[in-house]
Amino acid sequence: MIEVRNISKWFGARQVLRDVSFEVEKGEILGFLGPNGAGKTTSLRILTGYFPPDKGTVKIGGYNITQNPLAVKQKLGYFPEHNPLYPEMTVDGYLRFVARIKGVRRKEETKRVNTVVAECGLENVRHRLIKRLSKGYKQRVGLAQALVNDPEVLLLDEPTIGLDPKQIYEIRQLIKALAGQKTVILSTHILPEVSMVCTKVVIIKDGQVIAKDNPENLTAQKGYVEILARAPKEEFTAYLKNIPEVKEVEAKMEDNFIRAYIHFDPQYEIRPKLTQGIVQSGWELLELRPRRKSLEEVFVQLVTKEAS
Repeated sequence: MIEVRNISKWFGARQVLRDVSFEVEKGEILGFLGPNGAGKTTSLRILTGYFPPDKGTVKIGGYNITQNPLAVKQKLGYFPEHNPLYPEMTVDGYLRFVARIKGVRRKEETKRVNTVVAECGLENVRHRLIKRLSKGYKQRVGLAQALVNDPEVLLLDEPTIGLDPKQIYEIRQLIKALAGQKTVILSTHILPEVSMVCTKVVIIKDGQVIAKDNPENLTAQKGYVEILARAPKEEFTAYLKNIPEVKEVEAKMEDNFIRAYIHFDPQYEIRPKLTQGIVQSGWELLELRPRRKSLEEVFVQLVTKEAS
């Protein structure tokens, strides 16, 4: 549904995107992650046709964004970062206004507005002025305007920024409900959102893609084993570091025990080897647990690694 191939962008002498490539299949929700200033918003603006890439191609629904911009825009719903609204309009009036701009037929206008009002939980504020709404309801209105033309593709740029935990949860549930119905790109730097709603992740840093996979694979690749044993620290640590599959060992003493965190190549299963070696060495093994890093830990590790 979405194909991004080697897009680059310069603003003057400054390059803000460098050969960015990724794909999103129909019905997927892709988490587009990166620290502030990584190039997320610039990428989304290129996908909307707001400005063209200086290099590379973008296809949405089979159409090239630079060659067939109108065909692409008819498939899109866009929630921009700062959610521009018309505060003096009512929710209903604003959504009708947007529907007309987006080419929704008059005979379908009321049906589409009724649908997005229901989907986004706006029934109780439908005839209220937008300026009278809370931040959470304004974000709902922003999501509703992105959906009012029933787009195949939805681009969401920081839809939960500035919201309280309850409002974040409500917006997250709205996005989750779109899974399978729409193809969604969710641009954010809030990692729990991605873990809970996204089927695929792209991480961008300084305008470059540094990782892309589904959340489970990304966290599995950064897994480790936690061990609690009774053994001499230096001897035990040396033993662990000499195992070929082990990449890194962190160890600390807890009373008379040693707790070790063993990072290893994920293509190998090292637990049987660890257990056998510890027992054969005459050490007492109390715990051996597989662990998986959170997406937030993986993100921080990748971004920090790239920075160094």
